[in-house]
Order: sequence, then structure tokens, then C-alpha cells
Amino acid sequence: MKFSRSALAITAVVVAAGGFGIATADAATPACSVNYQVTSQWAGGFGADVTVTNLGDPVTGWTLTWALAAGQGITQAWNAGVSVAGTTVTAINAGYNGAVGTGASASFGFNGTWSGSNPAPSSFTFNGTTCTGAAATTSPAPTPCTGPSTPPVTPTAAAPVKVWMAGDSTMMNAGTCPIGWGSQFAPYFTSSVTVQNSAVGGRSIQTWLYEGNVTSVKNSAGECTLSSTAYSSRWTAMLDAATGFKSGDYLIVQFGINDGDTACPRHVGTTRFKELLGVMASAAKARGVKPIFVTPVAAITCSGSTAVGNRGFVTETKDAATANGVPVIDLHTRSVALYNSLKLCPNNGDYTTGAVGAFFCNDHTHFEAAGAKQIAALIATALREQNIPLAAYLK
Repeated sequence: MKFSRSALAITAVVVAAGGFGIATADAATPACSVNYQVTSQWAGGFGADVTVTNLGDPVTGWTLTWALAAGQGITQAWNAGVSVAGTTVTAINAGYNGAVGTGASASFGFNGTWSGSNPAPSSFTFNGTTCTGAAATTSPAPTPCTGPSTPPVTPTAAAPVKVWMAGDSTMMNAGTCPIGWGSQFAPYFTSSVTVQNSAVGGRSIQTWLYEGNVTSVKNSAGECTLSSTAYSSRWTAMLDAATGFKSGDYLIVQFGINDGDTACPRHVGTTRFKELLGVMASAAKARGVKPIFVTPVAAITCSGSTAVGNRGFVTETKDAATANGVPVIDLHTRSVALYNSLKLCPNNGDYTTGAVGAFFCNDHTHFEAAGAKQIAALIATALREQNIPLAAYLK
């Protein structure tokens, strides 16, 4: 937690809106509500989340605009493309959250600057129409004579699944810094998905699997020896036939940050690392569960004005994925690209203020809530781009 930030008030505003989307001749003018919430604030800077709920007909793309108050600015954004012209802010949907059905929501966030005061916007404009309240109805257009009408097809709801997560502190649930990206993952999915995050801080893949049974003694191969091959309670819980894995579930595994420790019990060699990933993949597959490997997320390391990679076990994770027929998301590469797109380099090493402070904890490795949300968004994007079946459950 950053104790150097000012404990300023967190504000929120909800705007009821008409004009969500583009009216068609045979539909009511859509409507929406907008929730704008300042989630963190410090001297000269702040972070905010914006959620738009569609109260009318479905839309396939959206643009939200509002006016900045005097002294306000925007420095970075996630889950939407945000630009500023004068005092006008324009937010355009990302490639994965443009379609918003009736009753559904789209969310994005940003970091900004302020001086004097930091008021919330008083109104929003969505797809060219000012948000004013209830939708206005229009007369239906004549239906062309094209023969018998075909009733619309109602999509079949996806069967409920659980996403199980195994990893370290960069993935784990937490209320304050560090906040793992796994704790911000569930909002990207429909209600058909339940996320069970069993990531634990400070664990290598071996200490996660064999908690309490990894000794401080290395064998002739340089690996930490086990006092017992009994699995940890967290892995045993996943393997439990009654309450654990069910066919159709998913298992997301991300290790490699603590595994590079030279000392036991956390030390894991590259061969052992790949072996244990294989153990987890095989156990999941045997139960009809679909494993997904994730390379370790990068910390923020700058080479001049460029963020650069800084993790080991990236190649090993990919190799294990190939050997076990498991899809792999290269979060390491994607996170470095994100840091460069947000221009988090160069910085003065002070992780208590500014854009880099809003993204990272003081240790430059773990995440604030805003950073964790953006990392979770990278995983959601990768699911879509790589056509991983879990993407079918994304909003």
C-alpha cells in the first residue's frame, strides 16, 4: 500500500441516459446509465472507472464523450481508446467490448490529472446523443414484402463452468496492494462463469503443489528435495471428485517469478518446472478440464524510454505447453507491450505517484487495482485473439 498518497475523497456519479446507441427505424431509441467513479486520488492525479449499462436495444459499437473540468486531464486508459481534444474526452470501445446487449454493461478505466478540484462529469454523450433519461419511441418503418418472416434465433446459453486459477502473488486475490490480476478476472465473463482463484503469494510451482513438503536440501540434480509427495490442500481440493474439477472447467496456471530463486524451498530448475506443469496439465485433462498456461507477467524495467522483459521461465512455459498440447498466453510479452503503450518508461523510480504509481505497488512488481485490471484485460484479449474456447464466455 502506498502510504505517501493523500487520503482524498473517492467520488462516484451515476447518470441516467437516453441515446445509448444508434436508433433504427423499427426500434425504440436506446437508453443507458453511466456510472463514473473515482477509485483513487492523490495530489495532482487520480484513477477512475466508467461503466455504461445498456437499457435499450443491443449495440455493436459505442463512443462515449464528456467534458473535462478546468485543470483536469487524462494520461492513460484501458479497455477503451481514449483521446482528448480541448476539453472534450472521447472514449471508443476496444475490439472486445463493443457489443453490448440489453441490460449488459461495458466498462473502462483511466488515469488522469487535476488541479484545484476534481469534479465528476455532469453529463455524457453516447453515440452522438446526449444522455437525458428514458428512451423515446419511434414509429415502426414499413416492412418490405419479402415473404414470411423468420423468427429471431435465441442463442443457447453456455453451460456454466468454473475457471480454476493457480499461481503466485501477481495473480492472487488481495484487498490492497499487491492486487493480483486474477482478482480482477471475473468481471470480464458472463454469469455462466465462476472464478476460483487459488493463487498464493511467494509460491513457486513446486511449493504451490507440495506446500510444507519441500525441504531446504538440494539433490544431485540441484533440485529441492521433497519430504513427502503429498499434495498441498489447494491442489487436493481441485482434484477432489466431489467438490473439485468438473468436466468442461478450465485451469489457468501462471508460475515462474519465484521459481528462479537460487535457494530452497522456492528454487525450481527448468526441467523440473516443465515436468510439474505437465503434471498439472495431465491431471486436469484426465478430469475433462481444459488447462491454459500463462507466462509470468513482467515487472516494470526500463531501458531508457523503453520497457523491457525481465522474467525467466517464459520459454519453459511455452515448451511445456507445446509438449502437453496446452494453449499458452504469453503474458510476459503482452505486459511489456502494455507498459510501452502506456509510456510508463522512463520514470524516476518513485512508485507512489503518477501513472506508474497508479499501476504498480511500491516494489515495481505488484499491481494496484488499476494495473491488475489492465493485466486481466490482456488475458481476456488473448483468449479472443487466440480463439481459446473460454473466450465464448466473455462479455
